[in-house]
Amino acid sequence: MQLTVAERIKEKFSVLTRAERQLANVMLENYPASSLGNVASIAEAAKVSTPTVVRLAKKLDFTGFPDMQRSIHEEIGDTLKNPIEKRASISNIDQQSHLLGRFAEAVMNNIQQTVAQVDEESFNQVVDALSNQNSSLYIVGGRISHSIAEYMFTHMQVIRANVTMVEPNANRWSHYVINMKPGDTLVVFDIRRYENDILTLAEIARSRNVKLVLFTDQWGSPVTKFSQHVFHARIEAPSAWDSTVAITFLVEALVEAVQSATWADTSNRMKDLEVLLDRVKLFKKFV
Repeated sequence: MQLTVAERIKEKFSVLTRAERQLANVMLENYPASSLGNVASIAEAAKVSTPTVVRLAKKLDFTGFPDMQRSIHEEIGDTLKNPIEKRASISNIDQQSHLLGRFAEAVMNNIQQTVAQVDEESFNQVVDALSNQNSSLYIVGGRISHSIAEYMFTHMQVIRANVTMVEPNANRWSHYVINMKPGDTLVVFDIRRYENDILTLAEIARSRNVKLVLFTDQWGSPVTKFSQHVFHARIEAPSAWDSTVAITFLVEALVEAVQSATWADTSNRMKDLEVLLDRVKLFKKFV
C-alpha cells in the first residue's frame, strides 16, 4: 500500500533533523498546497536551505525532489477522481481471485494502516471533548459520509444530551450555527471528493471558537486546516466507490470510549431510554 507524502513525513518524523522537522511541519500545515512549488519557494516558506528540501525528499524514500512532487500531484489527482474514473483505474486488477477476497484484503489493510497512524493522545482528547456534557456536540457529513455521521449521532444521542445532527443542506446551516457557542464541538466527515459547503461550515464554526474534529481520508480534506483533531482513514477499495469501513471502525471505537468514560450517567440514560422504547413497543417481544 503506497503511503502519501504526508504519511511518510509522519512515519519518519522522529529521525529527521531539526531543520527537516521545521520543513516537515510547514509542509503538513496546509497539505498538500504547502508542498507544491519549486525547491526554492518551499525552502523559503519553511526558512530552511534548499539542500534541506532535497535531503528530506530522499529521507522519505524518493529519488529526489521531482519524484516527491510527482507523487504529490498524483495524490491531488486521486482526490478528484469521480466513481467512473476510479472504476477505470482499477480495471486491470487481477480477476482470477474472487471479488469478496480482494475486497476483504483491501478493507483489512485499510483498518491496519488507519490504526497504525492514530495518535492515541489525540484520540483521548477527542474522547474528553465528546464526553463533556457542559458543551454541545454537533455532527455533520457530506453526500456519502452523511450516513456515517448519522450512525455516530444515533449512538451519541443515547450516551449524552445536547447532541445535534446538522442537516446536509447549506441552506439550513445558519439555523444550527446560530446556536454554536465557544467550546462546543463539531464533528465533520469529509472524504474524497471534498465538499465546498462542508468547508464553509467548518470555517464559520471555527470563527465562533467551536472545536472541530475531522474524519477524512488518507489525503486529507481542506477542513484539516480548521480542525484541532484529524483522523485519517484509508478508503481505497477495488470498487468505483470508496470504502468507509475504516472510518466506521474509528467511530465505533470512539463511541465505546465515550460510553465507558461516562458510564455512570450513560447507564441511567439507557435505562430511561429502554422504558420509553417499551412504551412505544418498538421492539418485538417473544414472551
